[in-house]
Amino acid sequence: MKLTGLKKLHIKIPLFLVKHQEIILTSILILIICITAIFSFIKILSLSSVVSNLSSNNAKINRSMETLNKEYSSFKSQDQIKINQALMKNDSDIESTYKTVVSDYEKLLDLKTMEKDTSKFDTAFAGALSLVSQRNYASASSALNSLGANIQAEEDKIQASLVPTVPPAPQSNNAPGSGHSRQNVSTDVGTFLIDIIAADLNNTRVIADTASDSDCGNNCPVLPLADYVSRSGAFAGINGTFFCPAEYPSCAGKTGSFDTLLMNKNKHYFNSDNNVYSTVPAVIFKDNWARFISQSLQWGRDTGVDSVIAMQPLLVLNSSIIFGGSDNPKFNAKGARTFIANKDNIVYIGVIHNATMSDGAHVLKTLGMQNALNLDEGGSTALWFGGYIAGPGRNIPNAILFVHK
Repeated sequence: MKLTGLKKLHIKIPLFLVKHQEIILTSILILIICITAIFSFIKILSLSSVVSNLSSNNAKINRSMETLNKEYSSFKSQDQIKINQALMKNDSDIESTYKTVVSDYEKLLDLKTMEKDTSKFDTAFAGALSLVSQRNYASASSALNSLGANIQAEEDKIQASLVPTVPPAPQSNNAPGSGHSRQNVSTDVGTFLIDIIAADLNNTRVIADTASDSDCGNNCPVLPLADYVSRSGAFAGINGTFFCPAEYPSCAGKTGSFDTLLMNKNKHYFNSDNNVYSTVPAVIFKDNWARFISQSLQWGRDTGVDSVIAMQPLLVLNSSIIFGGSDNPKFNAKGARTFIANKDNIVYIGVIHNATMSDGAHVLKTLGMQNALNLDEGGSTALWFGGYIAGPGRNIPNAILFVHK
């Protein structure tokens, strides 16, 4: 399109600019370069600071890594398995030594019931405790083991000396039909002296008497056997079940208590809910019969019977020895073994002198017992027939008694 009617536009540039345009352009270029240089310098300074900080941090990191490497090297040089094994052994030594301390102390307490002067054993025990306090468990263990063996040897000697020898007891493998008999019984494992009391269930009730009227878990009352005999009008009696003597450290918090099922003469069932001991054997007496069972859980809570006594171990059942041995050192040591047994409708209580638990089972089998149950032993041993035949022993929480019908 052709434009018409418009005047041509003329722009006049000052003469000064025309003449000095090269100088002006050069100046502007120099200014731009200077500004760019300033910004570049500032950026360089900033980067320098960053680099400096990075260098500083890197040095710190390197020092930390060096420390960690030293610690790691030290850790690698340690045998952690050996350290852990040493700690575990130390814990085991403490536990084992503590158990031995308690065991020896309780043996010492039992010995004190048989012998007045135990000073040499007391001194040895104090010496062993001193080694324990110094954490010298190896020496303490050796001293305690030696002490335990010496106490057992002393108990064996005392038990042997307590066996009546005057007048000499007759040799007989036949159980008496009634009353008390002291006789030597010859078995396939040796000859043993026994004090045994027989009663006919046709004219005798077998009852259990307790110092407590109801279940008791701690600080339970105890009585001597003679008191049980007297207050029940019994003509014979014997110590009852295992229990926790007040003087035993392991019995703290449950002194005088017993754990197994028992129905006393007042028809109260003790420990009826104690399922832990429901597999313990028991014997039940009523009228003219006795029933021995291998587990007390096999019996209900019938109060129509005369007595129920759960105890262990069962020695003879159905005329056969069923006690197969034990890892219990008290069962394997020589001592007085008390029992309750039957042959037909004759019931027996007694003490087998200076015998192990296994020896006792053989004696009762030899006498023709159809069933026999072990009772408490050691410092609790007591047998009564017109007076103490054995004992009196320590006070006890329950007793088994023969009462005329």
